[in-house]
Amino acid sequence: MQKTDLKKISFFNFVFIWMKMQNLKIPKHQKTILKWLEKLYLDDLKKYGLLMSFRNSGKSTIVGLFCAWVLYYRPETRILVMAADHALAKKMVRNVKRIIEQHPLTKVLKPQKLEQWASDQFTINRPQELRDPSMLAKGLGANITGLRADLIICDDVEVPRNSDTLAKREDMRAKLEELDYILTPEGMQLYIGTPHSFYTIYQVAYDDKKPETEPFLLNFEKLEIPILDKDGHSAWPERFSEEKIASIRMRSGENKFLSQMMLKPVNFSESILNPDCLKKYQAEISLVSSNNRDYLKIGEQKMVSASCWWDPSFASKKGDNSVVACVFTDENGHYWLHDLEYIKIQDEVSENRATKQCEKVADFLRRNYLSSIRVEANGIGKFLPGILKQVLAQNNMRVSVLEAYSSTNKAERILSAFEVLLAEKALNVHQKIWATPFIEEMREYTPDGKTHDDALDAVAGCLSAEPVRLPIIFADKKADKLFSWRGADKVFSAQTNFEIE
Repeated sequence: MQKTDLKKISFFNFVFIWMKMQNLKIPKHQKTILKWLEKLYLDDLKKYGLLMSFRNSGKSTIVGLFCAWVLYYRPETRILVMAADHALAKKMVRNVKRIIEQHPLTKVLKPQKLEQWASDQFTINRPQELRDPSMLAKGLGANITGLRADLIICDDVEVPRNSDTLAKREDMRAKLEELDYILTPEGMQLYIGTPHSFYTIYQVAYDDKKPETEPFLLNFEKLEIPILDKDGHSAWPERFSEEKIASIRMRSGENKFLSQMMLKPVNFSESILNPDCLKKYQAEISLVSSNNRDYLKIGEQKMVSASCWWDPSFASKKGDNSVVACVFTDENGHYWLHDLEYIKIQDEVSENRATKQCEKVADFLRRNYLSSIRVEANGIGKFLPGILKQVLAQNNMRVSVLEAYSSTNKAERILSAFEVLLAEKALNVHQKIWATPFIEEMREYTPDGKTHDDALDAVAGCLSAEPVRLPIIFADKKADKLFSWRGADKVFSAQTNFEIE
């Protein structure tokens, strides 16, 4: 970053001149934004920022002035404005053009050629001849290959229509990650907006309330200005009195008010499967021997039965996921969701994808001491039980592979499996599962099939299956010992010259 040009005025004074021209005063919260933006821009190390301010706080106006000041301060700067759609990005560009045309310090920057002064991009009079325009507007998802920018403004890239499901958020994040290849090494990136999802991209640090997601803007500098401060005072009392704020709260509803005015990520749809009703535990699974018997325990709690369900899929990462889960039942009839895995196969593996998945399932069965698994045989699952049996035999694992056919509606199956257990808070879930998308699937589940529910379906299969009490759990490859952790006497198999399929 170049050193500060002492001949150029500060951003605060630049805005002060503009506001004076408009017969306006700079409210306190906007002064805070001005100072924060200038400090961020001039800092040689901290070049990534997140500005969150309540709706109608004037943040877009201030950011437009900031872009104009940057072009005044360093005319060679290339600015890319990215918004949820092209029209919104163009609005920012038009605002900056108007400022350049009218501000006494920037009028000289306006080019004489009209083709350099378009509605969605423009090039100012600048000392260097560069391929990219001075300012360019793009909608999220537009082709940005080959562009270079010294300043990227992400203005309201998160909106309700692109953040209400897991799949849409994954797609949005993937598109925004492309900006890393556009920004110059010493460039600055600024996000501005308000949250529209409980799993908003506007998260700069890990949150204990949602450990299943990694912060998209990890370690970004953040300035957050809600309409009400911690003492309940208005951030802009001249425009938003207590009565006005109360009216907005009543008309918009509590969730929207918390999201757009208090900047709190919320779940806009009422959670049908509330993960707050789960009982988290940390204890690990262990196989112990006592009085010449084997027992399976989770912590100090003895398990007496188990069920395992695999809902397979070969779809791409944007489609269905292949998920295997296992649930144990203790002596008191309590349920323990101990392990769950989204089975991922590298994209470059084009052959034997079914076998690769079965090998991962075998590892899952081994580490959880399981001796029975149900494979959903609808669709592609029709061929997997046979392949899985071969893989298990090759690994010397005596595990029963059962074919399961789902005839009931998936939504009905999921709700009937979870509702009572959640109401009674009778489902124990291991803490590692909070690091998977399972919790996110629960929080945003809707019965209309518009949300991801792959893990929910697998766990529902476990919960709905009749608990399986297994006298033989699995054979140790190094010995003839057979584990029987439900507490029954050890069982030994007779040697035969034939196999039963």
